[in-house]
Amino acid sequence: MTPPVFIFVGHSNSGKTTLIERLIPELIRRGLRVATIKHAHHKVQLDTEGKDSWRYKNAGAALSMLVTTGALQLIADADAEREPLQLARRFLGEADMVLAEGFSHAAGPKIEIMRRALGKPPRCEIGDGLIAIATDCPEVYPELPHFTLNDLGGLADFLLQYIDTART
Repeated sequence: MTPPVFIFVGHSNSGKTTLIERLIPELIRRGLRVATIKHAHHKVQLDTEGKDSWRYKNAGAALSMLVTTGALQLIADADAEREPLQLARRFLGEADMVLAEGFSHAAGPKIEIMRRALGKPPRCEIGDGLIAIATDCPEVYPELPHFTLNDLGGLADFLLQYIDTART
């Protein structure tokens, strides 16, 4: 089963990571198991050269998982499936909700984080899947639900209501 995926978009330094980081405990408090997916525009070293999991991947394993006492790390090929919904379906089925950061061009419901201090226009348009905005700019897309950057309860309520509406 694929959990619902919400994509948080915005320009660099708009506060996407901070908002998601603060929203997670609010959703957990409501009994949800939350997963996240982060899109990086630059190359990131996911595994350390020479370590066992790196060696397995280098040998051709499609998936390599490192399991410790309290955590696990999965290294997997993602050549074909790189969109948040595909990744959630493939790897995050045990989550109740997935919060994805970045992925501005991916399909799916998006919440844009926008700060007046950045002086930039919205990154996405309504036709790109925008369903809400977390902002200090009430004049931007007034037809969409707006949340202040500190209204975690209101945003959590909105996401849960969105899921309920989509299921019916």
